[in-house]
Amino acid sequence: MAMLRTLSILLSLLVPAHSARSPDCGGILTPSGLRYLAEVSKPHAESVLRKDLMAPPAPDPSPTSPSSRNQITSVKVDNFSLTLIPDAGMRLSIEVDLGATSAPSTTKKMRLSILADLHVEMNPDGNLELVTSDCKPTLEEVQSSEETDSKSSGSDIDKLINVEKICLEVSKLLLFPNERLMSLAAPFPVTPSCQVQYLPLAAPMYSEQGIIISLQTTFQVSGTVIPLPISPVPFSMPEPARSSPSHLILAFSEHFYTSLFSALVESGALNVSLLDLPVVLQAVTRSSPHVVLEEDKAIVQLFLTAQIGAGSLFQSFLSVNVDVTARLHLSVVDTRMIISVAAIEDIELSLAASDVGPILAALLEELFLPTIREEVTAQINVVLRQGVFLPHIASFTYTDVNITIHKDYVLIPCNLQLEARTRTWK
Repeated sequence: MAMLRTLSILLSLLVPAHSARSPDCGGILTPSGLRYLAEVSKPHAESVLRKDLMAPPAPDPSPTSPSSRNQITSVKVDNFSLTLIPDAGMRLSIEVDLGATSAPSTTKKMRLSILADLHVEMNPDGNLELVTSDCKPTLEEVQSSEETDSKSSGSDIDKLINVEKICLEVSKLLLFPNERLMSLAAPFPVTPSCQVQYLPLAAPMYSEQGIIISLQTTFQVSGTVIPLPISPVPFSMPEPARSSPSHLILAFSEHFYTSLFSALVESGALNVSLLDLPVVLQAVTRSSPHVVLEEDKAIVQLFLTAQIGAGSLFQSFLSVNVDVTARLHLSVVDTRMIISVAAIEDIELSLAASDVGPILAALLEELFLPTIREEVTAQINVVLRQGVFLPHIASFTYTDVNITIHKDYVLIPCNLQLEARTRTWK
């Protein structure tokens, strides 16, 4: 469909000449996702406006000063919407009903309307920032009660509402201020010594399909960014079969998964050590792992060397190359992708070195295949049981997730869900 074809084209356009800056994942915030963000931002905006507009006016030494009698008594956000402007950004439209008193017997009903154009920029620090490019506020009187004070005027109420100040701070009416946008690029733990970080490569782009962002994944082991295999081609995806009503569509390339397993290897998380007295088996990776994505199928290929030995100081007498092909199962819980081994599809054993003479392949398999099959599966599942954090903004989680595996990429359409404790965030 046009949505993912657009993502593919735009991600490719965002790829700089330097291979180290190639995207390996990305996403589209769809128009329905924008509508959801507007929906959950509406009560927040009302709370912020009430705090700003209903604050008691500063004391005035003059007892006849109109401002000493004027006060906003009610604030109700009647309309709050976010719409997409292709090739430009977003349009925020807010209509607020205000009640105000300008004298003990005079009540005015006012309508505050705000029309603001917003877009997201990348600042020099590499963080995303929500910027207001244009803002048009209007304030008009809707209805007045019978006025007993003929000297009262609308300008008295106008003094209580600084519409220009509201425009300057209009982005804070949304529930994803810049602090939340910055959380997108925060490092997340994978294992105790390994972290993942999703770095925006450029400011988002805007199309009829949604807000499109490309991300590059980096991994840190013990606080140091590790070099990763270079993707042979930029991340791209084919046209999907149909459009999605989901709020958000995340996409991860085959290279992303290969990089993840490479980082786990670098951190030593996939090393296997098994004590089965009097024999000790220690397996370490001998070359980089590789993930292959096909339709409805994800496979990881691990290349290990198992050292078999004995003794408290471990003296190896046998070295066996172990090539494992395992099918992966993917799921999402909250904002984490859970990866587990669904089945070992193939294991090949070959003798690398021996201090006890030649050993037939059949005997190697009989002695070590069941143990290696069991331990490799267990090790991967233990390491990844907590999941890998997906790119996300603080205080939002993912629901209604539908993972589909395609050739070369994984697609994750999902809906956004504001965490309950955040609904009263200010």
